[in-house]
Parts: sequence; structure tokens; C-alpha cells
Amino acid sequence: MRPRVAVAAGGAIALVVALGACSKNTGEGTTVDTDRKQTGVIATDPKDSQGPAAEVSGAAKGGVFSVIRESPISHLDPQRTYSFAGLMANPLWSRYLTTWKDDGKGGLVLVGDLAETPGKNVNNDCKVWEFTIKDGVKFEDGRPITSKEIAYGIARSFDPDLSGGPTYIQEWLADTAQFDTKWDFKKNKTSLPPGLSTPDAKTLRFEFAKPRCDLPFAVSLPTTAPLPADKDTGVDLDKQPFSSGPYKVAKNQVGVQLTLDRNPNWDPKTDPVRHQYPDQFVWSFGPTADAANNRVIADNGADQSALAFNTVPASLVAKVAGDATLKSRTILSPTPSANQLVINNQRVTDLKVRQALNYAIDREGLIKAMGGQTVAAPLTTLMPSATIGYKAYDAYPAGANGNVDKAKELLGGKTPELVLGVADNSTEQQQGAQLKANLERAGFKITLRNISDDAKLDEIKKKNNPWDLYLGNWAADWPSGASILPVLYDGRSIKAEGNSNQAYFNDPAINAEMDRIQAMPAADQGPEWAKLDERIMKEHAPVVPLFVDVAYNVHGSKAGGIFISSVFGYPSFVNAHVKP
Repeated sequence: MRPRVAVAAGGAIALVVALGACSKNTGEGTTVDTDRKQTGVIATDPKDSQGPAAEVSGAAKGGVFSVIRESPISHLDPQRTYSFAGLMANPLWSRYLTTWKDDGKGGLVLVGDLAETPGKNVNNDCKVWEFTIKDGVKFEDGRPITSKEIAYGIARSFDPDLSGGPTYIQEWLADTAQFDTKWDFKKNKTSLPPGLSTPDAKTLRFEFAKPRCDLPFAVSLPTTAPLPADKDTGVDLDKQPFSSGPYKVAKNQVGVQLTLDRNPNWDPKTDPVRHQYPDQFVWSFGPTADAANNRVIADNGADQSALAFNTVPASLVAKVAGDATLKSRTILSPTPSANQLVINNQRVTDLKVRQALNYAIDREGLIKAMGGQTVAAPLTTLMPSATIGYKAYDAYPAGANGNVDKAKELLGGKTPELVLGVADNSTEQQQGAQLKANLERAGFKITLRNISDDAKLDEIKKKNNPWDLYLGNWAADWPSGASILPVLYDGRSIKAEGNSNQAYFNDPAINAEMDRIQAMPAADQGPEWAKLDERIMKEHAPVVPLFVDVAYNVHGSKAGGIFISSVFGYPSFVNAHVKP
């Protein structure tokens, strides 16, 4: 769970495109379904976790698929992978205990990847879980993948020298955020962390002190990628990870180019998600977003089968949107990354004031000022539509441009004076100016206070920060309310510094409801999180939901099978292929 990096603001561009929960480019044109609803389930039939993955219409083997990105991928080592680029690239060479079947249309199914199923809740209390490892799964050198290598991969994530990746499993096994002090990997390389065991070669067992009903989701992250102990090169694994997926690292010019070849020991019959269509994937690093997108737009030579991983920059939006010949080569999709005007509930204690803030916002005007539909799509809920069990609602229906009269009615003639803290980057400065104008026309007096961009996240995470309002953003690690609502709104987590609950919202009844839902089987939680989402907003209005970030990508005429991940909001490569 982490904030998503902000996109650059640009001029308003009106596009004749409607945004749905997720869009898919089939190669024949951009498909957008305005009525699409996100659905997500945990597979209960073991057949769903079997391979091979369904063939992609029109896909054929062969060719080189290129990805152009300005910055290098921060980590190739699965246990250290947590950037969005890494999370999208890593499945090409790494497999996990579970993974997501994503149809590119908003439908998600959690299935077993290395495991035969998404896990067995042994005692139905979420404290003991077992995963049975599939037959026929192998590493790039042909040796079989067993529970031992998966357990070793998890164990090495306890090493503080290998930091950077998710820490859910480590914290849950250790029952403390200081997991590396509870169990020392360097001193215990031939053993496993307490709570993790391998009863036999096909069985991986987790035992927790507390119920961890979200474990099937958490093990879909790269923490559970397998590694033989004799292939562990420590920090150098970043340069040459050891493959369990359909591709392997053939050449890594660090920071310049990453070349992936087919892994001959990957068996498609064991994989329910991935394909092995291109002969190679080549990631090139260095070109700016403008340069990368211009290359792909030009559609020459090798760039015909290339994707610009960086979203279309504001400087090129008009060019791309206005060129009808590019329609079949663009992908436009909302992402699961939600943005809010966060209200500091310690300082803004009057519910009517918080409700008035919700009525005052002109979302349409804000999105136009940011750059239009290629940058953002309006949001009125706490959870984005990519969340399992999501239910659309608007607790404070004010239309696209806000309801000034209703806001003033709630204020009852008062003129609340509030301080809005904004980072000193161009994006937040523009958003701050727009929000100030929104709120002041509704009867507020808003003072903008700049916060150093580098320090903003740390500063608003301090309990006694001096701002009434600030802009917040959250992208969950899996599409469950459990990775959104308790993280952002459980008041028992509030401490002096380092708070994810930046609204400083604390209500005992809401906290108790979170406990109740989290103790339920993960497959049953979705609708309950949706109910709680609406209840929090209607009863407390702790924030103002604003918008979800939008992905806008362009690719070459021979690049096929790319869609925006419903989980992470970036291009997925599991179906990628090169057209003849």
C-alpha cells in the first residue's frame, strides 16, 4: 500500500471518450464500456488455477516486444519489487503463490499460480493456511519448484539489506512491524521464520498469532517468488534474477536496457495467466516521456512493436487525441489510484463543515484544470471502482460542478477559515488554486500554505500537523477494502508520526466494524467493505473524494494484447504479442 506518484498537469483537452472501470485495447480499437462494473472473486474451483491460459485472439508467436521507459526499474529482485514498473515487469520472470486473472474489462479472479488453489484456511479461523504446490513448475535451469524454494524466498525478505518490497507477510509472521528484529535471516539461512514451514515438498504452511484472512491476496505479491538458496546472490540478484516465469533475463545493461528471452522450462500447462508469445521482451530506459511517446507515435522499425510505458505527457495529448489514425493504438483507462481532499478531523470537528466541503467541490472544473479526461476521472466514494465489492454512490450529490447553495445552507452563514497545505510542485499548486476557488465561492475562506514537495508526505503524516486540509492519494496493493479502509480510517493506528490515517479519523463503532469484516473470509468481505465505505461518508465525511488517476498510453501498430491492469493501473504484459 502506497501513495502513487502524481502525474504532471497540463492544459484542458476535451476528448470524446467515456471512461469506465477499466478499458482494454484489443488492437482493433480502444474499447471503453461506460456501464462496466468491477467484479472480483477468489477462485473456488481448482480448474480456474490450472493452465494453459486462454489464447489471445489473433496472437501468434514470434517477434520482439519493446517497452520504452524514462527511468530504470528500481528492482528486478522479486523480494525487493514494489514500484509499479517492477510489479508489471516482474511476472515475466517470476511466479508467486497466487495471481490475478484480469480480463481487461473489470473482471478479476484470484487464482493459484505456483499453488494449486488460492490457499486452504485450515481451521476456518484465518490463522493457519496451507498451499499445495503444483506439479510441473520449474526454474529456468529445469529443476522443480517446491515449497522449500518458495519458503526460502519469503525468508530472505526478512533481510534488512534486501529492503524495498512489501512487508505484509513478514509483519504477520513476526506479529510486529519490526519483523527483522524478531527473526534474523543472516543467522538463520538454513531455517525458516517462526510460523512458516514446509511439511513436505508440495506443502507450504503459514501459522499466525492473529487472523489474516487477506493472506490469499498478500501472497499474490512478489514476496512469494521462489528462489533456490544456491542461487541467492544477495543484493546482486537485482542484476540477474533467477526465473520461474515464461521469460528469463538474457542481458541486463543496468539502467540502459533489459533483454528477456523465453524460458524453455516454463510449462504453460501450469500457468493460468501468462503467455510466451514474443521471442523477446526488450526494455529500454532513458528517453523522456515526450521522446518515448513520439517514437511510438512515429511507428517506425522496431518501435512498431513497442509500448511507451510512461503515460502520454500533457505536451502530446492534443496531438494524440486529435489524430484519428492513433485511435487503435491508444489505451485510456481509469486506474485504482484514488485521490482525496483530506480533512484533518482533529482540527475540522464540525460534521456540517465537512459535509459542506463535499458539496462545494467542482470535480469537472478540477479535472479540466488538471488536463482533462486523460489525467483523471471523477470519484465520489472512498474506494475506487477497481475494488472487489465496489458499490457506486454519492453521499453528497452536488452534480459535476458542485452545489454552492447546499454548502452555504450547511454552513448557516458562517465563514470557516481553513488552511490548505499543498506541495510546492506544479501539479498540487494548480489543484490547490482550483480547490481554493471552489471552496471560497461556497462560503469558506481558504489560505494556501506551501509544503516542500520532498517533505510533504512525512509532514502530513505527523499527528499534530498545522493544516486543516491537504491532498491525499492511495493505491492499494490488492483490490480489497481491507487494504484501503482500515489503513486510512482505523483511528487505533494513529501515532505521533508516520500515519497512513492522515484524516486522523477515529470512531470506535467504525473501528469495531472493521474488525468484524476483517475476521470474515476474504471472499465474503467485498460487499461489507462497500457498505462501510458508504456509512463512513454519510455519517462522518472524513474526506472529500475527488478523482481517480487515468492511464493514457500509446503503442506501435504491431504491439498487441496490452491492457491496463485492474489491480495496479499500469500496462500488463501477460497477453502481449507482436502482430505480423
